[in-house]
Amino acid sequence: MALYLLFESSSGYALFHAQGLDEIGQNTEAVRNSVADLNRFGKVVQLTAFQPFESAIDGLNQCNSVSEGLMTDELRSFLELNLPKVKEGKKSKFSLGVAEPKLGSHISETTKIACQSGEFVLELLRGVRLHFDKFIKDLKSGDLEKAQLGLAHSYSRAKVKFNVNRVDNMVIQAIFLLDTLDKDINSFSMRVREWYSWHFPELVKIVNDNYLYARVAKLIEDKSKLSEEHVPALTEILGDEDKAKEVVEAGKASMGQDLTPVDLINVQLFAQRVMDLAEYRKNLYDYLVTKMNDIAPNLASLIGEVVGARLISHAGSLTNLAKCPSSTLQILGAEKALFRALKTRGNTPKYGLIFHSSFIGRASSKNKGRMARYLANKCSIASRIDCFSERGSTVFGEKLREQVEERLEFYDKGVAPRKNIDVMKSAIESTQNKDTEMEEVEPEEASAKKSKKKKSKTEDAPAAATNGDASEDGKSEKKKKKEKRKKEQEADEEDGKTNGVNEQDGTAKKKKKKSKDEAATNETTKKKKKKKSQE
Repeated sequence: MALYLLFESSSGYALFHAQGLDEIGQNTEAVRNSVADLNRFGKVVQLTAFQPFESAIDGLNQCNSVSEGLMTDELRSFLELNLPKVKEGKKSKFSLGVAEPKLGSHISETTKIACQSGEFVLELLRGVRLHFDKFIKDLKSGDLEKAQLGLAHSYSRAKVKFNVNRVDNMVIQAIFLLDTLDKDINSFSMRVREWYSWHFPELVKIVNDNYLYARVAKLIEDKSKLSEEHVPALTEILGDEDKAKEVVEAGKASMGQDLTPVDLINVQLFAQRVMDLAEYRKNLYDYLVTKMNDIAPNLASLIGEVVGARLISHAGSLTNLAKCPSSTLQILGAEKALFRALKTRGNTPKYGLIFHSSFIGRASSKNKGRMARYLANKCSIASRIDCFSERGSTVFGEKLREQVEERLEFYDKGVAPRKNIDVMKSAIESTQNKDTEMEEVEPEEASAKKSKKKKSKTEDAPAAATNGDASEDGKSEKKKKKEKRKKEQEADEEDGKTNGVNEQDGTAKKKKKKSKDEAATNETTKKKKKKKSQE
């Protein structure tokens, strides 16, 4: 069976035909010896085709696809043009040697070309790589090295920029630094205690906290100068007036030795360094909390920022943690105990870094393993939501935390917890409600801005009116009265029009009544005149 070799160089794809392999007998040691000699190797391997890349961007895309084990359209067309054609329903009489097994499997799936990538093929490709510039005649000296350097720089730069993990490298570095700071602060504070105890040994029993001890040592300096004037300053540091008075009394009756001014200055400087490190540790913790709320809000709300950051750093990235099943997430951090148990056939560990969570500490000794398994399940769900969701929210993390709390109550009191489907449905509904609220808030803000503009215009109008004279005010009032009258008249006319025929009937009836009254009065006056005339 004939063997073809696919070589991916920095300048393009090359296809080689290996001949006379029956004489060598496909022995890797014989091939390894013949690789160094170009005359022997050139008789076995010959160049059949070469296709250069169109540009540096094209070379970078081809390199990315090869590293991921994918065959591009350009590579497929190159292979179909230069390899012998295979008839349908028949096996190919040749095989293709490839350096990457994933790429070979993808080529065999799509084009049905038999691919192999063993030690023998790798040795042949090593010889091709060694003598590649001599196989291609048009290449000048130094061209291949320049192409390799440029492609290597662009490939590494693209890998650094293309970070799917949402910059979780910052969280990994911050948690490592936080752990080292804790160790350093503890060791340095113990050194401060031991150093200053030669001068003031009674202070160790009164002040237990390392950070407060360094602050008190920085304030006191020389114990012989302690007096009642230092009590308010000590109460500010310690937060207790009784302790401050106790420190002053102990300083007056201390059994420690006196130190020279130079020694005291060195102790004060070292105490100041310890205080600065402790303050920096607080700032770093706040930074870690904000980064965890940005990168993995659900995981942070479920298990805490520090434990979540330790899980991410131990897994390597957020995507690696999301890919881990809950069984491996449960034992993360306890690998030594796991392999020791497998070797000695003992009991495997129940928890790793998850043990630092408060949920396992609150569970009873019987239920610690169950609680660790359940918590690992919820942590894997939260990490997957954080990794693959487009919008970051703490809704799912809070609901998962409620589930863990209900499980604790179930183990302690026997109260039945809610089902996972119901909890997830409520979480999805709450996220949808939040989205609708956000959409409603935007038009409300726009309308509020418009109303503010109208109010400003109405406020400007009366201000301009007050600036006028008194006579103008009187005229304006008269104009207002006239306008009111006109409006009333117009309203009456509109009412009359709307009433229509009914009003006309009413006016005719009034006229008839008036005519009847006038006739009656005329008759009474005539009768009175007649009576007078008769008399």
